[in-house]
Amino acid sequence: MKVRGYSHTFAVTHIVMKYIVLIIVSLLGLTAKAQLPGGNAMHCGYDFTSYVVLDVHESGKKENIKNLKITVVDSLGRDLVNVGNLYSFKNANQPMVFSFNYLIGDDNKKLEEGAVAKKERYFFPFAKDNYLLSVSNTFDADKFSVKIEDTDGAANGGKFKTLTLPLYKYNMYVLCSNESQQAAIKFGRKMNKPVDIVLELDK
Repeated sequence: MKVRGYSHTFAVTHIVMKYIVLIIVSLLGLTAKAQLPGGNAMHCGYDFTSYVVLDVHESGKKENIKNLKITVVDSLGRDLVNVGNLYSFKNANQPMVFSFNYLIGDDNKKLEEGAVAKKERYFFPFAKDNYLLSVSNTFDADKFSVKIEDTDGAANGGKFKTLTLPLYKYNMYVLCSNESQQAAIKFGRKMNKPVDIVLELDK
């Protein structure tokens, strides 16, 4: 009788343990699925990344001035170097330099200057015809400035004066919805707008 009682207790315990293991495995599977692309969690193409967008033009004109050299500088005016991708996930160990947004065609490739396409659009649609720079969401913009230099002389419409302006945290485009909502609460309408910069001709 004692042997039979022991066997029954063992069997019940074994069944309970199997159910517990199954529940744990199921929960772990759901968690893993939610963390993978295509799982239950929605992922944003701009996770952990923000952009600084600059609208640089001459007073009284709307067109952006092309071919400018625009860099991020520190408090001493030195080029900020992206050491070990500390400030951006692109161009490690290189100076933080702005690039000009460009048009792409039907094949999603960059359009050469003067070329046209049926479905031409900007590669970064939010930036339109402006300068932009990719930075990490942790980029401490308030500690740095942008330096704008006209290095091609009069080729872009005139020789413009060099200008250095401070950056602010609200100058960063935060594009993922949750992060964008949090930033909007903090900074209001200043968020997700190009920095308006007016250059003067060097007469």
